[in-house]
Amino acid sequence: MRIALFVTCLNDAFFPRVGIATVTVLERLGHTVTFPAGQSCCGQLHANTGYPDPARVLERSTEAAFAGHDVVVSPSGSCVAHLRAHTRLPVHELSELLVDVLGVTDVGARFPHRVTYHPTCHGLRMLRLGDRPRRLLGAVRDLELLDLPEPEQCCGFGGTFALKNAAVSGAMLDDKCAHAVATGADYLAAADSSCLAHIGGGLARRPGAPRPVHYAEILAATGPGTPRRHPEGPR
Repeated sequence: MRIALFVTCLNDAFFPRVGIATVTVLERLGHTVTFPAGQSCCGQLHANTGYPDPARVLERSTEAAFAGHDVVVSPSGSCVAHLRAHTRLPVHELSELLVDVLGVTDVGARFPHRVTYHPTCHGLRMLRLGDRPRRLLGAVRDLELLDLPEPEQCCGFGGTFALKNAAVSGAMLDDKCAHAVATGADYLAAADSSCLAHIGGGLARRPGAPRPVHYAEILAATGPGTPRRHPEGPR
């Protein structure tokens, strides 16, 4: 299958390994992945902060960049949710593509570490990803998947919410980090790099806390090595 990657502006600028991991997984399964060069921001940030007109310009630009592609995949639940609501693109979050379209849960990964999974709000409430990411992680060899207490609780990021409501966001982050530490996991995985960056900032201040990692990076792993950590401030 020929699959077009929408990497998202955040991953492209700050977390390119997430896009590389997504391509690695799909190519390992025998698929061809293309990268339309005309892609940019999907417009989510503008729409969420009350600028619908600039958002529409970016939405139409994204539609044009991916015109003619039968399948579009993105390692970002929030961007997929936005595009699905505002465009006609056949876009799938990575776990949707793997489990629902390709019928795969075992992608040939090996990751000998303890991992807990945080279901981000867009994936949980808008895309309704359900247990798809956990099923993929559960099929990774030598990975011990640990339950996260109160998993449906928001991490407090919410884009500009974290800036406009810093005190509330910080309290929510403290709760999420405490729950992550309580699992005893080596890594905390999620489907959105934005949430991982936020959570990672909190975990960096806690000795022995799990490291944040996009679950695509785990699915791309095939040995004992660990993914490079997200930027998360000094320990």
